[in-house]
Amino acid sequence: MSDFYRRASLCFAAGCVGGLVNAAVVWYLGRKGIPQMVGVAIAPSWATSFLYQRLVWGGIWGLIFLLPVMKGGFWAGVFSRGILLSFAPTVVQLFYVLPFMAGKGVLGLGLGKLTPVFVCFYNAIWGFCTALWLRITGSDG
Repeated sequence: MSDFYRRASLCFAAGCVGGLVNAAVVWYLGRKGIPQMVGVAIAPSWATSFLYQRLVWGGIWGLIFLLPVMKGGFWAGVFSRGILLSFAPTVVQLFYVLPFMAGKGVLGLGLGKLTPVFVCFYNAIWGFCTALWLRITGSDG
């Protein structure tokens, strides 16, 4: 049982690392006006509430890496596993968080027509960085 707690702790920490990278990319691209260039209103300010949310939820979603899914070769496995598992938080964000909690409509289309593309991209970064951190640390969930 202690092995499970060790693995869960590592997955949570890796998810936090992925959340930190995700937050930095979302903030940076928003600051540079990239989403706004294509009509998407995602440009958060770098604040503790923004960072806290990304770190905590990144860690919680990191627990999904406990699932024995696609533990293959180094780059192919990290990329594929990270991208595949990033679909779970993406679906929740697009079909629950944005429509019901943020009031931005299904798929967050109230923020712009390409919002789903940005959400998928940002969560893919989280998934890849989480999987990469687990691989680098030798824990692999």
